[in-house]
Amino acid sequence: MFQDKSLRNRGSLIVVDLPMARRQPVLIWPGAATIVRILLVALVWCASAMAAAGADLYRAQTVVTGQDEANRISGFASCLEDVLIKVSGAQKLAGDRRLAAYKSNAKSFVRAFNYRDQFLGKPIRDEQGTRDRPYDLTVDFEEKKIDDILKALGLKPWLSYRPRLAVFVEMENGTRNFIVTADGAQSDLQRDALLAAADRRGMNIALPSVAALAKSGLEGAKLETVPASTLAPLAIEQGEELALVGHLIWNDRELGWGTRWRMDWQGRTHRWQIRGVTFDEAFRRGIGGAAQILSDNGDPGGRPRR
Repeated sequence: MFQDKSLRNRGSLIVVDLPMARRQPVLIWPGAATIVRILLVALVWCASAMAAAGADLYRAQTVVTGQDEANRISGFASCLEDVLIKVSGAQKLAGDRRLAAYKSNAKSFVRAFNYRDQFLGKPIRDEQGTRDRPYDLTVDFEEKKIDDILKALGLKPWLSYRPRLAVFVEMENGTRNFIVTADGAQSDLQRDALLAAADRRGMNIALPSVAALAKSGLEGAKLETVPASTLAPLAIEQGEELALVGHLIWNDRELGWGTRWRMDWQGRTHRWQIRGVTFDEAFRRGIGGAAQILSDNGDPGGRPRR
């Protein structure tokens, strides 16, 4: 039941961003104790290190089933929506009908694109050679043109510093219940999907390890009942700045996940939810909702701004 048929990007670069005092660079020759400490910290947290600044914000990736014009145009349209959300931080643009005119002309906003064959080195499986062959299509858009579209939509680029998120996600399916971790084998698929969602929304995230959860006493806990005052220090201790909490429950009737998200920001608790989706989409909505709050584009739960 934890299988998800959605395509997901497994090619994201993952590095560990180690916390340092006041985040200033320190030039030292590490001794043995320092090296051990660095390695331990690296094992505790797994960080998504896609830079949420500069040109990367104007780049998106999707999967197409060939390099023909029709597939490429469709891919450009999909990437355009993702880039508009990524640059602005406005998750609410997902599915916005105002984007239809821009997506139909997405090619005119493209600066460059390239393909990566997911089956590189594997034999061709059909008579045409590329009909069912999946490719990662990466698209770079013209920055000014994207900024102009956002302006026309009443939005603006979110180019200021983006806080890093410590993400705590609990998956519940009948009697099976676990928290997604950086190193637990049972959450491999969910971990990949979270990292892909963070990349797609231009956010940096970190996940706790099994050892970190055990040490904190959160292993086996119901995350929805854990107060933010308990999670926030754990996030900050590992160099992250905010805790994003998600609870996914499988619904047999809807054949999808019901999801509740929570994040504290500027003295207020924000909550939003979605039902009947894949966990890939639930993660995009969760991280995208956090980005929408942080970019001052409104509450994803629909509550008015104060």
